[in-house]
Amino acid sequence: MHTSLPFRALNGLENADSLDTVIACLKKAVNRMIHARAAKDLLHGVPPGHPLHPLAVQLSIGAWTSAVILDPVPGTQTASEVLIASALPAVVSGWTAWAELHPQQQRVGVAHAAANAAGTLLFGVSWALRSKGHRGPGVVASAAALDTIAVGGTLCGHLACRLASGTNHAEEVPHLVAPGWQRLCELGGIPVKKIEKRSLGDVPFLVWRAADGSINVLSNKCSHLAGPMSEGKVYHSSSNPCVECPWHYSRFSMAPRSGPGSGHDPAGCV
Repeated sequence: MHTSLPFRALNGLENADSLDTVIACLKKAVNRMIHARAAKDLLHGVPPGHPLHPLAVQLSIGAWTSAVILDPVPGTQTASEVLIASALPAVVSGWTAWAELHPQQQRVGVAHAAANAAGTLLFGVSWALRSKGHRGPGVVASAAALDTIAVGGTLCGHLACRLASGTNHAEEVPHLVAPGWQRLCELGGIPVKKIEKRSLGDVPFLVWRAADGSINVLSNKCSHLAGPMSEGKVYHSSSNPCVECPWHYSRFSMAPRSGPGSGHDPAGCV
């Protein structure tokens, strides 16, 4: 099947294992700098229940675009300079999310970060030029920076839409199962306090039977990267047990608790 040159280039980037050495070093550095669980949960967007990075990116891009639009308007130099200095939340939350992705996503993510870093550097150059009174060159640097950020945005779109980075991987479950109660398995075949995997058609579920006989059922796909929840550990810190994804350690009950998957509702809980 014929594919376009940009698509072939992106596909080659996904499989560029020559980047893996750099990725390993970057991942180690990110985990060293951001290791506290509370900090990671905040940057993953656990408190609001939504990943933080997309919101932070929208704020930065909006501010930068506004700065470029204001540049030709007389008397807006100070406003443009303030708008340019707005990238830190997007950078920190982006690297935190990136460190939990799979290799193909991380390779595209490194290129995405490189383009954004180049654009941010150009905006920094623009700010420095403006602060020294060189408004004309500063305006040119801002325009070049926004073009570079647009390339980074294209890579971000590839990450989000084709490689499903940041997508709720359990969201499809309610749409693949008919509405109402469904027969999943015989109650007598479910052992107490042991994770069981059962399927309803082609849709896999995790089943947990508590000591009091109550039954919990949720999607067997972690909402973060579709990790096999039935291979995780169970924690009994509350009346409702938490199941920990074996891949990136997000913890789920009937609502998300902590970890990179916790910006998503675990669709499929029944």
